[in-house]
Amino acid sequence: MYKYAIFDLDGTLLNTLGDLHSAVNFALREYGFPERTVEEVRRFIGNGVVKLMERSTPDGTDKETDEKCLEKFRKYYLEHMKDTTAPYEGVLEMLKQLKEKGIKTAVVSNKLHTAVVGLCEDYFEGLIDVAIGVSVESERKPSPANVFRALSEFGIAEANIHNDIKAYTIYIGDSEVDVQTAKNAALPCIGVTWGFRDEQELRKAGAEYIADNTAEVLGVFSRQ
Repeated sequence: MYKYAIFDLDGTLLNTLGDLHSAVNFALREYGFPERTVEEVRRFIGNGVVKLMERSTPDGTDKETDEKCLEKFRKYYLEHMKDTTAPYEGVLEMLKQLKEKGIKTAVVSNKLHTAVVGLCEDYFEGLIDVAIGVSVESERKPSPANVFRALSEFGIAEANIHNDIKAYTIYIGDSEVDVQTAKNAALPCIGVTWGFRDEQELRKAGAEYIADNTAEVLGVFSRQ
């Protein structure tokens, strides 16, 4: 039986697309660059904010300008990251049911660590046991490093993290980056279709399970 659930954040638990789109376009406007559509930003999300801004600026933009755009994005986003963001339908009830089952939950995101912690506290207070984002010294997904860190913060001994504990842990995310993260951690993955990628992309990436709604996520836990 699964005892630990590791979740992605953007596109999995929270619909953050509107606020990310606004922050991207704010930064682009500051430098006179063409704005991006919602669908373009959706496609650019998944590998962290550095890649998000690199993909959003015009081809041929120099590194220094990319970095300046990134700083504009970060400042704006941290001030506006809750303007339109909200949990997806059924997410709060799903997390409550997992808690009732005694399953520990973590969020592992390529989002800035301060933003991850703040959003989890504001939207999921008491329902997420561990929240981890990226900082200067941390590796980004698809590296499994922060997945292993989350398990260690559950109090699991390191020897068990890399051995039998994997039989009790599952990863839930909405993108090919999440599926690869799970694979790199040797964990099964539930790919959710309500986020930033569709079922075809998740199946192609190799997700073991596909969920179209939160009831289907809970169904995976009930199979064991």
